[in-house]
Amino acid sequence: MSINIEAEYKFAKEQYASLGVDTETAIQALKSISVSIHCWQGDDVGGFEHNGSQLSGGIQATGNYPGQAKNIEQLRSDIEFAMSLIPGKHRLNLHACYLDNLGGFVDRDQIEVKHFESWAHWGRERLQGIDFNPTFFAHDKFSDGLTLSHPDRAVRDFWIEHGRRCREIAAYFGKQFNTESANNFWIPDGFKDVPVDRAAPRERLTESLDEIFEKDYPKELTLDSVESKLFGIGAESYTVGSHEFYMGYALSRGKMICLDSGHFHPTEMISEKISAILLFYEKMLLHVSRPVRWDSDHVVTLNEELIEIAHELVRSRRLSDIHIGLDFFDASINRIAAWVIGARNLLKAMLFAFLEPTKMLQEKEREFDFTSRLAYREELKTMPFNAVWKYYCEQMCVPAGISWLDEVRQYEKDVLSKR
Repeated sequence: MSINIEAEYKFAKEQYASLGVDTETAIQALKSISVSIHCWQGDDVGGFEHNGSQLSGGIQATGNYPGQAKNIEQLRSDIEFAMSLIPGKHRLNLHACYLDNLGGFVDRDQIEVKHFESWAHWGRERLQGIDFNPTFFAHDKFSDGLTLSHPDRAVRDFWIEHGRRCREIAAYFGKQFNTESANNFWIPDGFKDVPVDRAAPRERLTESLDEIFEKDYPKELTLDSVESKLFGIGAESYTVGSHEFYMGYALSRGKMICLDSGHFHPTEMISEKISAILLFYEKMLLHVSRPVRWDSDHVVTLNEELIEIAHELVRSRRLSDIHIGLDFFDASINRIAAWVIGARNLLKAMLFAFLEPTKMLQEKEREFDFTSRLAYREELKTMPFNAVWKYYCEQMCVPAGISWLDEVRQYEKDVLSKR
């Protein structure tokens, strides 16, 4: 370990100890955090179906930075390289459209476990687990802007079968990795203009989801979650799967609710919602993104809301009940750098939260000593946090500072530029 990093850490350890914080305990807590790294950053949400479909349903990756992964081998190579620069052992978040098609087109109502076995084999030594997502967008049966809420029973049946098969695949991943696989249902259904009948699509969505979830899977293998959205491209006026809809559906059906930090009104913060959700749900899923005006899925930065989200997660004392994943796709910058920046920022925010003297601050709050609460919280902002982060990175054998960017640039020169 670098002498300078060790010396800086020793000083930081003493500073935090003066506030009653044990940095070693914080580091050990961070080691237990396993983030679900989303596969779709590497190829702009393209997938490997080879059916010529284009993104649709509120999904849009902008930019044309060179080096996009063109096949499953390239994507795995990029993911593996990115993870080598992110401290800790993490999970993979996989969409159904990233199947190994075994040399031929496989439609979504025909996908099977065999189309994902190579992912499990590849990830067995590299990953903590694999989470899953049915893919309800970018398909010709989404042409009317509706899937599970479509008035045509044949269209609904297609997507219901897709959802059923995805649950079987998620359970397979849970068994392979001996850890529950979060299987997240997000559908883009909605209307560009204001509908006359808001209820009927939601009634059909309820019936469709109930049919998908008819079969029970052991919770130790897979957990279903449902995810809301405020609006999307082509669904600016009405989204069938609103937050209120899924709150009610998940609570009444014993499912997880997924909070995506980009799926709410610009003035809404999901850090405010976490404590309320956990009062009524056994588990929850969190998708961390960065909205700019809308759900634009920008690379996660170490901003105030990310830090507040991390604090709420740690303060909940229920981290084992919370699945944490990333969800952004930026094609305007180096895609591997995007992964690394986003994941490292999320982990930095978690470490920042672990370094909070939460019990002491809560005691001040219970005593209505709001002066001390504010003073200490402000003091924490300038504590030598980065020294603890760099020490942790060196412990985990990844670059401690910006030197990881040099490795990405070299990979870009040796690999990405030749695609």
